[in-house]
Amino acid sequence: MPTSAFPSTIAHHGLAGHEVVLLLETDQHRGLTSAQVAERLARFGPNALPASPGTGLLTRVLRQLHHPLIYVLLAAGVITAVLGEYTDSAVIFGVVLVNAIVGFIQESKAEAALEGLRSMVRTQASVIRDGEERTVPSGDLVPGDLILLEAGDKVPADVRLMRLTELRVDESALTGESAPVAKDGDVLPATVPVADRCNMAYSGTLVTSGNGAGVVVATGAETELGEIHRLVGAAETLATPLTQKLARFSKILTVGILVLAALTFAVGLLRGHDAVEMFTAAIALAVGAIPEGLPAAVTITLAIGMARMARRRAVIRRLPAVETLGSTTVICSDKTGTLTENEMTVRIVWTPDGRFGVTGSGYTPDGVLHDADGAPVPADTSQALRWSLLAGAACNDAALSDHDGRWEIVGDPTEGAMLVVATKAGLGPRRVHALLSRLATIPFSSERQYMATLHHDPAAAHPADRVVLAKGAVERILDLCGGQMDSDGTVRPLERTAVLRAADDLAGQGLRVLATAIRPATAEDEFSEVALPGSLVLTGLQAMLDPPRAAAAAAVAACHTAGISVRMITGDHAATATAIAGQVGLLGHHDRHCVLTGTDLAALPAEKLPDAVDRAAVFARMSAEQKLRLVEALQSAGHVVAMTGDGVNDAPALRQASIGVAMGHSGTEVAKDAADMVLTDDDFATIEAAVEEGRGVFDNLTKFITWTLPTNIGEGLVILAAIVFGAALPILPTQILWINMTTAVALGLMLTFEPKEAGIMARPPRDPDQPLLTRALMVRILLVSTLLVVGSWWLFEWELADGASLAEARTAALNLFVVVEAFYLVSCRSLTRPAWRIGLFSNGWIIVGVTVQAIGQLVITYLPVMNTVFDTAPIDGGVWLRILAIAVAAGFVVAVDKRVRRWS
Repeated sequence: MPTSAFPSTIAHHGLAGHEVVLLLETDQHRGLTSAQVAERLARFGPNALPASPGTGLLTRVLRQLHHPLIYVLLAAGVITAVLGEYTDSAVIFGVVLVNAIVGFIQESKAEAALEGLRSMVRTQASVIRDGEERTVPSGDLVPGDLILLEAGDKVPADVRLMRLTELRVDESALTGESAPVAKDGDVLPATVPVADRCNMAYSGTLVTSGNGAGVVVATGAETELGEIHRLVGAAETLATPLTQKLARFSKILTVGILVLAALTFAVGLLRGHDAVEMFTAAIALAVGAIPEGLPAAVTITLAIGMARMARRRAVIRRLPAVETLGSTTVICSDKTGTLTENEMTVRIVWTPDGRFGVTGSGYTPDGVLHDADGAPVPADTSQALRWSLLAGAACNDAALSDHDGRWEIVGDPTEGAMLVVATKAGLGPRRVHALLSRLATIPFSSERQYMATLHHDPAAAHPADRVVLAKGAVERILDLCGGQMDSDGTVRPLERTAVLRAADDLAGQGLRVLATAIRPATAEDEFSEVALPGSLVLTGLQAMLDPPRAAAAAAVAACHTAGISVRMITGDHAATATAIAGQVGLLGHHDRHCVLTGTDLAALPAEKLPDAVDRAAVFARMSAEQKLRLVEALQSAGHVVAMTGDGVNDAPALRQASIGVAMGHSGTEVAKDAADMVLTDDDFATIEAAVEEGRGVFDNLTKFITWTLPTNIGEGLVILAAIVFGAALPILPTQILWINMTTAVALGLMLTFEPKEAGIMARPPRDPDQPLLTRALMVRILLVSTLLVVGSWWLFEWELADGASLAEARTAALNLFVVVEAFYLVSCRSLTRPAWRIGLFSNGWIIVGVTVQAIGQLVITYLPVMNTVFDTAPIDGGVWLRILAIAVAAGFVVAVDKRVRRWS
């Protein structure tokens, strides 16, 4: 088995380049030899992440039968077959088969998160081996390889950079950093976090510009991506609140059914009945008490909820996640792309003689510049403003394009923002190119921190018709300036202190600030770095940020109203995260105003973590492991946690969370595969809508269970009563199965189409420890069960006393159960409000279901073949009137119970 010979814990970013070369026994000019590569490939293994075993077909099939209630049904089916009751046995096994098929169809696809991570490093790589440049599969890379990186390359392994030119790498998928990172080869302290290691390029990231060369320091599982892979694999996929409650409920119900069946058998023997007959009766009781339709109802209810969420742009990947949303107590939201547009936007343009706001957001060039009073301002109102916009647009390598109504930027997001604001002012790319054709460029670099361009300017007032434009970091541009421009175009001495104060004020608002400058050029001027210092004229500052989504603040407020705490967990800088958090209403809610960085969190002892997590609203500069740690801390406090994310670094936390939410538009495939839900519009407001749908799903499931259990309990108690009193069974096992399965489909499932009740988002989240059925609902279930037992027993005895046959009396009892269920169904459309206030036609499926069930009852009552199979017999109109009278009385009692509980 391949093993690592070089220590994987070494902080290569803290070593000088020549030290890394010596440590890895390579050559920084000729790379490794072919013999060294072969030996290391055998020692380290291929540059690939470990494969994860999938779930086999047989395992997925058998998993559908892994349920306590199904075990009881299977045992009942086998025993009835042994006893020669083949019809009963066939019906029981048919019920099990239907449930297994439904469960198998809804079974989620095997987790693909680990495979998604593995696919991120499958690419080609340019390396130098034996002194020659070669292209090799990335899987063949080994530590010590000398690798070459160009714009557009996906970095195939962890690399310590040695030689580079204007290299910038998009690390958003790994670290959450929203802008491409400028790289250099400087030695860094060993404690610097991954997001700030500017001398490293990590596996799975993307080179956006420039080029470089470096030494591979880690491959496969030893890379930072490999560490995330390990975290994803180690993260526990938690049972959802619904599955936990259903499992607990099923176990309790199974034990209760078995105890009741055993009691029935024992009582029958004590009364001197035949053992085989009593065993059959006990099986009938067990079959009757089991809610056979529950698994199918749960699946279909969740599927309907899934469809409703899809219409609201939330795609569910795993069915139980539908209900989990309704139980959510904390939402940990990423910033970039979820609470924000993920599109840099210039918000303010500051000039030496004025400050102008900018409307509109994102890359769509709709909006205007305005003054302090909100009045629109043309670009030519101020020469300083005009030249600041022209400098931002012309000294720029980005491109703005419209794809089917969606505006996109090709290039650096910061340059894209400056291009868009100029377009809003009527200085779009075409006009800028017509006004100022570029002649030469001094490209941006992390060392010089500015970009400068030389342009032909036919409208210039000087004979050379040339102009120099520059943009870059504020302090660096100020170093190049000797003056500043007024609104009329005149130049006066630079007021550096005032400019820096304005820049600090803008930065304090969480805005990223760049400066712009201009210099007329003469034919004799040399366009070079040495000619620029002190010669430029400051035209202004452009302040930008990734703006909050329009609906984000309202969605956050709605979550707070619903009792759901919202926290921001991001890899971006603290100042930017804090500014956005303030704008969307995260800071100060319930005294949660603290902002913690990854460095702060790392310094906290374990015992202080829960308190710090509870106080903080924003967690900035977080690594993948720290995000996972935060989710675990919240879960340990009893929270149901929804986690949003789009990058590779979010995958472990997405998988660990009670429900992981990935971004469909901007998210990586790894994040989507690790998540339970994908937002097709990347909008936080969609999460709030999905929570609302999730609460509706749980409501409808509770209504179904509250509706179905009285029948099951009543059927069991009727049989028990018959044994205790030594009477004939009022209903037979096959009749019980008919009642349970047909009513579950035709009646009960109609509750899954119930619209959400008013005020559903004004409730607090359900207590995760609260049982599936509250004490009040259990009392109602027992009340209706008692009404069914008393009513059916009375009707059964009445019909026998009135001269009816045993088959006719049983048919009357069977129909009584169904009709009472139909009346009770209308009541269960709301568990608290009276039926008449709900509106008869607000759920048309109820009418359809009752009609279908009525036809079914007529068929089983009057069709000869059904009479033979189910031991039924036709009944007259007087029996139907007695059935209706009992059903109306039962409905009245339930209505009184609702009213009494509303008063209490």
